[in-house]
Amino acid sequence: MANTSSAKKATRKIARRAAVNKTRRSRVRTFVRKLEEALASGDKAAAQAAFQAAQPELMRAATKGVLHRNTASRKVSRLAQRLKALSV
Repeated sequence: MANTSSAKKATRKIARRAAVNKTRRSRVRTFVRKLEEALASGDKAAAQAAFQAAQPELMRAATKGVLHRNTASRKVSRLAQRLKALSV
């Protein structure tokens, strides 16, 4: 347990940041899951729309420090690759 007032404040700040990050991570996962479902169904139009929504969400998570930027880029790249394969 934190003893000093500054340590107690730091604990509160960490809890707030963790809650924000959890929300952002959950939001990203939701967008990616919607894209995965669209790809699985084979609906190109829905998959394209879902990709357009998921890509900025992934990059925003990287900007905010929820995901590493290379991780976000890799996920976008792989999803784009799967979307392209669907249209062939």
